Order: sequence, then C-alpha cells, then structure tokens
Amino acid sequence: MLETFLLVLSILVFISILVGRIGGRLGIPALVLFIAVGMAFGSDGIGITFNNLHVAEAIGTVALCIILFSGGLNTKFSEIKPVIGQSVALATAGVLLTAAFTGFFAWWLCGELLPSLGFSLITAFLLASVMSSTDSAAVFAILGSKNVKLKNNLRPTLECESGSNDPMAYMLTITLISLIKAGGEPDILKIALSIVTEIIIGGAAGYFIAKFAVKLLNKMRLDNDVYYPIIVLTFCIFIFSFTHFIKGNGFLAIYIGGLVIGNSKFITKRTTFKLFDAISWLSQIVMFLMLGLLVEPHELYPVAVPALVIGLFIIFVARPLSVFISLAPFRKVCFKDKVFLSWVGLRGAVPIIFAIYPLTAHVPHARFIFNVVFFITLLSILLQGTFLTQVAKWLGLLAPSKKRRRLDDFDVDLAEDIGSISTEIVVTDYALKNGHALMNMPLPDDALVVLVKRGEKYFIPKGKTELNVGDKLLVMMNNEETLSETYESMGLAGVNANKKR
Repeated sequence: MLETFLLVLSILVFISILVGRIGGRLGIPALVLFIAVGMAFGSDGIGITFNNLHVAEAIGTVALCIILFSGGLNTKFSEIKPVIGQSVALATAGVLLTAAFTGFFAWWLCGELLPSLGFSLITAFLLASVMSSTDSAAVFAILGSKNVKLKNNLRPTLECESGSNDPMAYMLTITLISLIKAGGEPDILKIALSIVTEIIIGGAAGYFIAKFAVKLLNKMRLDNDVYYPIIVLTFCIFIFSFTHFIKGNGFLAIYIGGLVIGNSKFITKRTTFKLFDAISWLSQIVMFLMLGLLVEPHELYPVAVPALVIGLFIIFVARPLSVFISLAPFRKVCFKDKVFLSWVGLRGAVPIIFAIYPLTAHVPHARFIFNVVFFITLLSILLQGTFLTQVAKWLGLLAPSKKRRRLDDFDVDLAEDIGSISTEIVVTDYALKNGHALMNMPLPDDALVVLVKRGEKYFIPKGKTELNVGDKLLVMMNNEETLSETYESMGLAGVNANKKR
C-alpha cells in the first residue's frame, strides 16, 4: 500500500512539474495546472479517490507554514520598511472590508438565485471570510515564476500583505464557525479582543523565537554543515506549533519568524535559502495536487453560476473598494498603484484550505461553501494570475528588468555582504587578441577573475596564467557599469549576470 502511494505521488509530482513548465511558456499560471493534474487523476478523472478531510487539512496547514516561512525568509526589511503601513492596512482593514462587502453580496445573491438553500447571513459571512485574504502561495509563486519587476515598491507591498493577511482571514473563519455551531448572538467586543490578542501573541512569539534561533545557529559549532538548514526547518515547525499552544496566531508567527531569520546573519544562510526555496515549491505542488484530488468536479456545475458572479464581484468590486478605502490615508499611493493592487487580490490554496474547516466542523452548507470557494479560486488564478503582467504593463508599472544568466559552471558560495556582481565569461579569440596571459585580457580595472574552468578542472589564475579559447572565467565586479564595460571589452553583446550575495 505504501509503495503504491509513493509511486503515484512521485508520478503526479513529476507530471505537475512538466505541465507547469509548459504552462509557463504559454503564460498560464502553474498553480492552476497543478490543480488540473489533481482533478484529472481524481475521482471524476482516472479514479484516484481522496476524501480524507482531516489529512487534507493537516497537509495543507503544514504546506502553508513552509510557504509563509519561506516567503518571510526571502523578504528584505529594507524593501518592506517603506510600505509596512499600507501593507498592514491591506492585511487588516482590507481583509475585513472584503469579507463584509462579499458577505452581504453573497447573502443577497443566494437568496435571489437559490432561495431554497436557506443561506443565512452569518453563513454568507463565513463564505466571504474564507476568501477574504490575498493568497500568499499564489502571490509568491506567480510573482516569482514570472520574474515581475514593478515600480513604486509594489512588489514588497504585495508580498508583505499576502504574507501577513492570512491570520485575519483565519481568525474570522474560526470565529464564525464557532458562532454558527454555538447558535448565539455574536459578541463583537469579545471577538475583536480575541483577534487583537492572537495577533499580539503571534507576532511576539514569532519575533523572539526567531531571534533565539539566530543566536543558537551562530553559537553552535557542528562538524556537518547540513545540520544548520535542518535546525532552521525545526524552528519553522516549532514556531507554528508553540504559538498555537500559547493561544497566538501561528500563521502570523511563522511569517514574522521567517522575516527575522531571513534578515539576520547566520551560518550556511545561502544553503538554507536554497533548501527552503525547494521545499516551498514542493509544498505548493503537493498542496495544489491534493486540493485537485479532493474536489469532485461534477459538484462544481450546480454552483457555477453563483460562484462565477460572486467571484467577479470580489475581483471587480469588493477587492478594489477595500483597497481604495484601506489606502485612503496613504496619500503617496497613487491611483494606478491602487488599481494594480486591486487586481492582484489573488485567491489560491489558502481559501480552499480554510474552506475545509467548515467541512471538518460539520457546519451547515459546508460543501456548498467549499465548492464555491474552489470555483472562485480557479477563476481568480486564471483571470488575475494570467493577466497580472499585462495589467502592470497597461498601467505603466512594469520596471525594466535585465535578463540574468545563471552561473551553471560556478555554483559557488559567496559571502552575502560582498554585495558584488558575478558572471561567467567564455574566452574567445577576440579576448585573446593582445596575448594569452590573463594580464593581457582587456578587462576593466575593478573586474576580478577569481576562478577558471578548463574542461572539468578548476583553478585559481594568476596574472601570467595562460588562457585558451573555450576556458570559462568566473568574474566579479562591484556594479552594473563595470559589468557592461566587461562585456564590451571582451567583445560580447548584452549584459548577462547573476548577483551573488
């Protein structure tokens, strides 16, 4: 049984990677394709049955923790500091307003289209709360895969918002589930106090545990460097679980923990980043595959009309209204920026995972909520994700981006604080026009050749080192200007580099 499960899982992951690569070339978000692969192999497709909601909830929660932690690791304080105020406004007031607008609309719409359903106002608010946050997995994945460069600090704003707004949606969802099951009148003051308390505890726990983790990493002296990334992964899990036990919000704690650790100096930092990048993508693939397997496509047809209308309402009405109202105090955020922030209100795996909570809690209309949320998620990723770059282009918010070349032959571990630029150069006849010695090469004064690859051998060159056509050089310099001069002097067109930190 275990062998069969592992075989099927490995095949599904491999197919997802291939399909995602093809979709990327066609401009289709990979996340949609991961879900599509799950649906194709699910109960209405090839026939793999997966309906264990508790396992799905557990897998989704762990995957979300890793994605949020990895997102925090890769977010720089220097980038989010100028936009922290507007990001927090979107992550709190923006979520509440989106839930309020969508809740009232969904209640009215279901009353008009499906009066026999008996969809109450509080259930409509539960549906809206599940979908109220911008999904971190979708934002991190789509911005990263499309390599989108944006003006006016829009990218850090979106990443900070999506990484920190899940706690608000989570608390709204859990609170409304409790109210529905209790059947009592909501105590607004008590709910507000509970939300604030969870945010404070979660933020403090994430910050102080992460600070302790950094100190521990730098004091420990282990013989094998592979243990350090494992320790960071252990703290990732510990931050979430410990915060849960002290009644804080684990999702906020995990994001802040990643943010603190990622902006600190510690041993094997680059290796840790690579590990979490890989684990984060694996988590996204597994999570979206699982959600695709979990849904039963034939159940989506009866909810298609209300789900489509509610989804379009969120995209074109609720999200823009919440963005413009939330950012009203921030005069520096221009109209075009607000329009783009409105468009990138992506729904993804998080709403679907939150939609599992009503199912496991046996809340009335839970399956209807799950199917509507799933449909809207597909609509959001397909519509907003596909046209994200195009909308930025229409609004004139795309920043110029230079194509970077990976260091395929020199995957070396350079100190982060060097802040230099490194690139590979292949020696040509033109480069050797003044002689074969390294000192005769027409390189700028502040460009340094630190390593040579000849065939399968590497060596450190000296000024008198004889070079051959076809040798590969690892060259380091301080800035883009020197990089351009280097390529011009070597007779190479274009600027291809990779910043190594």
